Amino acid sequence: MTIVKECSSGYLTSKTVEGMSMRGVATTRMSSKGQVVIPEEVRSGLGLKEGSQFVVVGERDTVILKMIPTPAMDEFDVLRAKARAQARRLRMKPSAIGAAIVRVRSKR
Repeated sequence: MTIVKECSSGYLTSKTVEGMSMRGVATTRMSSKGQVVIPEEVRSGLGLKEGSQFVVVGERDTVILKMIPTPAMDEFDVLRAKARAQARRLRMKPSAIGAAIVRVRSKR
């Protein structure tokens, strides 16, 4: 069983009897440019900021937005350390690494 209530802003929230809760349900419209506004209460509840990125999935009459989290800087540190270790094992010189990057980017 789900309990639905309306806040003063017209924003709907729901909570299941089992204790599972949804952040909220609201309506919005798509602009002529295809832009959709995520209501402020949903944005603040999820901690969304300008520039937040999403994967968009659409099927039949359903559209799902899934947040893409920004990787933490320490994840990049791990990748950089692995790349440097591999370059050392292969005895690559910095100039060879730069040339490899140029080759890969030119294939795009």
